[in-house]
Amino acid sequence: MSIDKSVGEGAAVRLADSDFAVDRRVQDVPAALRDYWNRVRAGDLGAMPAILGLLGLVVLFTALRPETFLSERNIANLFTQAMPVTILAMGLVFVLLLGEIDLSAGVASGVCGAVMAKLIVDSGQPWYVAVLSAIATGIVIGTAIGWLVSVIRIPSFVVTLALFLGLQGITLRLIGQGGTVPVRDEVIVALANRNMPVWLGWTMAVVVAVAYALVQLWRWRQQSKRGLATKPVQLVAAQVGVVALALLFGTYLLSLDRAPSPAVTLAGIPWGVPLIGVLLIVATFVLGRTAYGRHLYAIGGNTEAARRAGINVVRLRMSVFMICSGTAAISGIFAASRLNSVTPDAGAGNTLLFAVGAAVIGGTSLFGGRGKARDAILGGLVVATIENGLGLLGAKAYVNFLVTGGVLLLAASIDALARRRRVSAGR
Repeated sequence: MSIDKSVGEGAAVRLADSDFAVDRRVQDVPAALRDYWNRVRAGDLGAMPAILGLLGLVVLFTALRPETFLSERNIANLFTQAMPVTILAMGLVFVLLLGEIDLSAGVASGVCGAVMAKLIVDSGQPWYVAVLSAIATGIVIGTAIGWLVSVIRIPSFVVTLALFLGLQGITLRLIGQGGTVPVRDEVIVALANRNMPVWLGWTMAVVVAVAYALVQLWRWRQQSKRGLATKPVQLVAAQVGVVALALLFGTYLLSLDRAPSPAVTLAGIPWGVPLIGVLLIVATFVLGRTAYGRHLYAIGGNTEAARRAGINVVRLRMSVFMICSGTAAISGIFAASRLNSVTPDAGAGNTLLFAVGAAVIGGTSLFGGRGKARDAILGGLVVATIENGLGLLGAKAYVNFLVTGGVLLLAASIDALARRRRVSAGR
């Protein structure tokens, strides 16, 4: 009788292991690499295409322009060029996660930039009042879009296309035909045109690297204590090392003197870079560590299933447009800082297309349910690298459009093919 009992208990343990072993196993490095390769084969590519594309572009332009592309001055210009598009793309990630689109995000950034500039120049308001007013304007625009899409049930493509046209009229009314509003406030101008002290840049880089290492190791330890599946500690250490090396190497490049004249010193990280870092950390935390973020992924994966699970789809759909337009306001502020002015065509033209392209190139799916805040950073760097590298080569403007469009089409094709692979693999 005792033998039968022990056999039954052993069978129960084996059954439990078969059901939950994936959640509790401790992986070694070869097993973790095999699992990653299996996910890639099943269509879960993540940021790999964007990283490989960025590395390929860096190698290509370095080979074609070795004396200028990786120079300290050009690296700083590259980061500055990427700022407005990257910030706008970060807001669009939230909208794309639900399978929606916001065609008005670019011109919304222009309206908000015009509001800020007019308050500073015409009304004499301090920079912080103007900035808060610009962000509030963006949130109001996003609320209107979200209400029309979520409550009235007008497709987001139609609503935001109408706003794309209408908001350009508002910018034109604020500034006037052929007019320009100069931006001379020192704080605003410093965002894209001033650099922090070298010692402060090194301090922030070291603090961020150490904090990232502590967070990753703490997370690994917590998962191990709870018996959950974890990466091998060697891979965690390697991931931390790569991020720390990238931070420190970037800080080193930006800390070198890049002034064209020896009589002037120009060194340090642009002030806008750590501010984008803060936005990245906040967006990553919201999407990855909160119930709000999990609900967004659930809606993007299957809206009806999310509604049946009790998720307030209407409220969350409204919120992503508010976030997108609020982030667009920050992008408009950075664009005004970079150009030292706001014009009637601010945010129009190809601004939105580059931002959507950045999000998709970075790895965010156009079909919803997949994407991370880091995608905006990676995609923004890819778009800025193409523009910067072709500019150094002296390529004509049409070449830039053709190449960027081709890269976006390639990224969308990879996304579509990967989605088909995930569906066939049951993921």
